[in-house]
Amino acid sequence: MLNDEIVDEGRAIRDAHAAKFGYDLRAIYDDLKKSEAEHIAAGQPFIPAPEHPVPNSVRQHELRTTIDEIVADIEGVR
Repeated sequence: MLNDEIVDEGRAIRDAHAAKFGYDLRAIYDDLKKSEAEHIAAGQPFIPAPEHPVPNSVRQHELRTTIDEIVADIEGVR
């Protein structure tokens, strides 16, 4: 498998951060939220996640429908 230096660096940073908190998910979450609040207070832009993201199952259904329509069009040409 091909190693990607950027991915490896990101994983190392994530692991170092997690190790700092003994891999305690609550402590990691609390630290990230604290850092987020500090950045917002400093005036840095923040884009919140969408409240109701579209589930992958809906996207897959839409894609499947599109593919079925394309296949139907192709078969209709034959």
